[in-house]
Amino acid sequence: MRKSTEILDAFSPQDALEGRDAFFLVGIGGAGMSALARMLAHRGHRVIGTDLSESPETAKLREEGFPVRIGHVAEGLTERHALIVSDAIDLEESPEVAEARQLGCPIVRRSQALGWLLKSRRVVAVTGTHGKTTTTGLISAGLRAAGLDPLIVVGAQVPTFGSPVVEGEGETAVVEACEAYESYRDLDPFIAVLTNLELDHVDFHGDFATLKASVARFVARLPEEGCLVYCQEDPGAKEIAEGFSGRKVPYGVDFPGPIALPGRHNLLNASAARAVARELGADLARAEEGIREFTGAERRLQVLEDGPIAVVDDYAHHPSEIRASLSALRERYPNRRLVVAYQPHLYSRTQGLIPEFAEALSLADVVALTDIYPAREAPLPGVSSARIAERIEGEVLYVPSRHLLPREIARLARPGDVVVGMGAGTISEFAPGFIEELRRAERADKPRIFVAYGGDNAEREVSLHSGRAVFAALGRLGYPAELGDVTELLLGQGSLARFTGPNRPDLVFLAVHGPNAEDGGIQGMLELLHMPYTGSGVLASALAMDKRRAKEALARAGIRVPQGGYFESIEALAAHPEPWRYPLVVKPNAQGSTVGLSFVDREEELLPALRRALRYDRGALVEERLEGMEISVPTLGERALPVIEIVPQSGRYDFAAKYLPGATEEIVPARLPEPLLREAERLAVASHRALGCEGASRTDMIVSGETISVLEVNTLPGLTGTSLLPNSAQAAGLSFDALVEWIVRDALKRRSAQGASTP
Repeated sequence: MRKSTEILDAFSPQDALEGRDAFFLVGIGGAGMSALARMLAHRGHRVIGTDLSESPETAKLREEGFPVRIGHVAEGLTERHALIVSDAIDLEESPEVAEARQLGCPIVRRSQALGWLLKSRRVVAVTGTHGKTTTTGLISAGLRAAGLDPLIVVGAQVPTFGSPVVEGEGETAVVEACEAYESYRDLDPFIAVLTNLELDHVDFHGDFATLKASVARFVARLPEEGCLVYCQEDPGAKEIAEGFSGRKVPYGVDFPGPIALPGRHNLLNASAARAVARELGADLARAEEGIREFTGAERRLQVLEDGPIAVVDDYAHHPSEIRASLSALRERYPNRRLVVAYQPHLYSRTQGLIPEFAEALSLADVVALTDIYPAREAPLPGVSSARIAERIEGEVLYVPSRHLLPREIARLARPGDVVVGMGAGTISEFAPGFIEELRRAERADKPRIFVAYGGDNAEREVSLHSGRAVFAALGRLGYPAELGDVTELLLGQGSLARFTGPNRPDLVFLAVHGPNAEDGGIQGMLELLHMPYTGSGVLASALAMDKRRAKEALARAGIRVPQGGYFESIEALAAHPEPWRYPLVVKPNAQGSTVGLSFVDREEELLPALRRALRYDRGALVEERLEGMEISVPTLGERALPVIEIVPQSGRYDFAAKYLPGATEEIVPARLPEPLLREAERLAVASHRALGCEGASRTDMIVSGETISVLEVNTLPGLTGTSLLPNSAQAAGLSFDALVEWIVRDALKRRSAQGASTP
């Protein structure tokens, strides 16, 4: 934020701009700075500029021929330039300011440059805590209708004018004059309009007494022939007027007839505009007509859509403004539910007004609060939107990320609602985003599905086959689907944009296997994106992939598992005190079921087997090798599918036997007595529950005589042509396509029930 000491000491005097014809604007993409750029160019000056990031405004400036660089760099700055900075720029951190100081260039604030450009005009300067933009627009509309053709500088886009700056040729300039950082000190007003005055911008002024003193100094700049137009209904404005010795013109709600803008506060603004028109000797009847027809500025109760759900965008960011805006909306939309998405602006403003914000927002029927927009401030301890939320009377949601507001409000909105995005920060993105969410819901016949496959582990190739098979099935089922390699997205393109915004998929179908895929890694990423996905959640996925901890959880549930040990090095194995009883199985602790697997029959095979396993993971399991029939039992939720008997031609179910076509015979149902088949099915469901699995899972077991031991649980079973789950489903009467359909519907149903942001 700009400091008062900087304003006094860090900038060149305004007259240092005299004779300059080249200007370098730092923060050129801001509303006020882009307006200044156009004003300078209109007068024949050369203008270049920089901004921190790309925006619609910087793109528009480039289209108009302005050289704009993204990123704060001093390239192009010469000793011929005057440097103009917005109040958002930190002077000590700016490379442009450092270079300007080195070159000896004048350095001025935007307000200084604006005041310099307005020297030849009679300036009507509109200030006050609330209503500056609308009142500036109303005055300008009235004077234009009366034929005075004023130069207009407003702090927002005005659809009626086509721009926040209108280069009128008349002798009058109507300018929004902000009190925030005393930018009005650089103007020479002929008429000052004071709409109201309350404590605000405490980050700069500190207290109300300091703010009043600042406004009083500004009003004192009026010439003898000028005047102060003030709202006599507002105590703060009235107090300033009482201390002013010059000519004063009070106004109240005295505008004749209705106006286009709703709310009593806008009737006051219209009355101020009428008073200014009268003071300037304008044709009052024509001016009043222009004032009546003025439809407002962008984000000032701006109706973006007026259908079954009305969508409004509003700049209110102070309790008084919120009350006025909500009262106006009640007037415009009587007997309709009012849903407000509000973003507080500045920690310093919020800190002292938490009860007042809650009281004002309680005028709405439903309030969704998101985190504070900090602007130039660092967070203050104990200052949070949550503290406002807990005081609001009525229905309230706390949505910490503003990016989630459009979809969260779309979930609860219903025909007849009036939905309002309110605040002075990035909440301006809400209303357009909410409209996109409504349109997304309207055009959705079937959920759009992103099939994630690939990965960066030893089961990548298997995943490629699973992904292609699922993608083909979704196409046959009529789902709009897309196939994407998650590793390419993350490590290649480095972008997750595919999973955000109104064109995001409705569901991610996880056709991935192994570490960083089946272990909760991708699931965690999707949780952060609030993106529904198939299969188990983060905890169950991580637990099932960690074979050691999975065995511990299964054992606690009374399920028999193989006995053995966990080792992270050859040395740890050598220190094992008990002799091993062969045969054994050695496998990585957190890999797919057959990756790095070794069958050990003799002592001399043990160390090489452990070395092999540790190539794939930092830890490995050495377990008793149970002899008997290998079986696998898939589950769909709480339903066990037919038991599969696994008969590898080699006698051992390793990676090749598992995935090479014809390498293993799979017999469904397994050739077991009926009681053992039912017990295997029971154990599959019990294992699914013990690890907290969801959706489809597959439990691998071994049957030794009358005893069944669980080897491991797979949370994302393979879906290739040789995979066990599809084969078991087929035996149960579920085709591959029907199986894919079940997985999709199950995931959408579960995520919706859990409150995830689904269509």
